[in-house]
Parts: sequence; C-alpha cells; structure tokens
Amino acid sequence: MRRSYRYYDLIMAAFVASLLCSNLIGVGKPVTVMGFTFGGGALFFPLSYMFGDVLTEVYGYARSRRVVWAGFGALIFASIMSWVVLAIPPADGFTGQEALQQVFGATPRVTLASMLAYFLGEFANSFVLAKMKVAMSGRRLWARTIGSTAIGEAIDSVLFYPLAFYGLFDTDLLVKMMLGNYLIKVSWEVFATPLTYAVVAFLKSREGEDYYDRDTDFTPFSLAD
Repeated sequence: MRRSYRYYDLIMAAFVASLLCSNLIGVGKPVTVMGFTFGGGALFFPLSYMFGDVLTEVYGYARSRRVVWAGFGALIFASIMSWVVLAIPPADGFTGQEALQQVFGATPRVTLASMLAYFLGEFANSFVLAKMKVAMSGRRLWARTIGSTAIGEAIDSVLFYPLAFYGLFDTDLLVKMMLGNYLIKVSWEVFATPLTYAVVAFLKSREGEDYYDRDTDFTPFSLAD
C-alpha cells in the first residue's frame, strides 16, 4: 500500500517556489558585493538544493525524482506563460511593456540553458546523496549534503553560464559569475547544515520514514515512487 506523508507536499511546494523565484527574478542580473561578483539568483537558488537534499534523505530518490520533474514542469509553464503574456499587445496607455520584457523576456537560449542545467544538476545531487547514504550507512549527513550539492551545483554552473551567456557577457565577467555563483551556492549549503539537520530530524520523527535507496531504479525518466 502506498504511504501517505504529512509534509511531503509542503516540501515539494517549497522546492518549486524557490526554484521559480530564483530563476524568474535573479537569473540574469550580475551583482557585486564586497568586490565579489555573482548572479543575483545564487542567493536563493541553493534553497532548491537544500529541499532536494531533505527529500532524498527522508523520502528517497524516487520521491525526490517526482519533485524534480514537478519543478521542471513548473519552469516550462512559467516560460510559456511569460512568452504568451509578453507577446500579447499591451493595452493603450500601458507603459510597462519594456520593463516587463527586460525582466521576464528571457531568450530561448537562456531558458533552455536554465532547464538543462537544472535537470542534470538536481538529478546528480539526488543520485549522489542517495548513493552516499547507503555507502555510509546513514552516517555523516553533513558530508552527504555538502558533497552532493558540490557536485550538483558544479554541473549546474558549468552548463548554465556558458550556454546562456557566452558571447553576450565579457568572458572575464562570465567566468567570475560562474565561479562566484558556485562558491556562494556551496557555501550556502555549508552554513545551512544546522538547519538541514533540524529539518531532517523533524521529518524523520514525524513521518516515521528514513529511506535507503538500496534497490532503487535510478533512471531519471520515471515518475514511479
């Protein structure tokens, strides 16, 4: 019989919300803080990896896979909605079309780069964490969350920035953004480790679940849980 969980849907919603907001609001704006250059979305995008870690650690890879697909579907819908709304001629007297175009009118190149980087990075993160959990017999959660995020975020950053912005940004700026984003995302995971521990402990206690992916089919192309 399929189990019912109290908090799984809430974690899924938080995952998708953080993913959409970081992609829609901060994906294309480079910022410099204290001489450190990075993409603005890097401040919040790591939340999706934290939620992904929690999902895989508590509920297992297969249920985390469903959430990754939910996020992928949400990105596709948001991209289509943005394109349709911006393509419709504005009403007479409306003066915000250019501003909306600049904020939400991501090119197909940026959109595709974002989706590919997200898809491969998130699945790599979940796969590595699930495998490390079995190999470590559930010990050293900090090593699993940080290690899996380091790999997933590396794939995401190396794919997204060159695919989305090569030839549009100065190469030096592009490299600074890519490296800056990666360092911020991994550092974010390190500093969030106490919070991750608290959330994981709470969910394992309340849900009565601590899944080990010993016999899991790790194909990403499935929605089975």
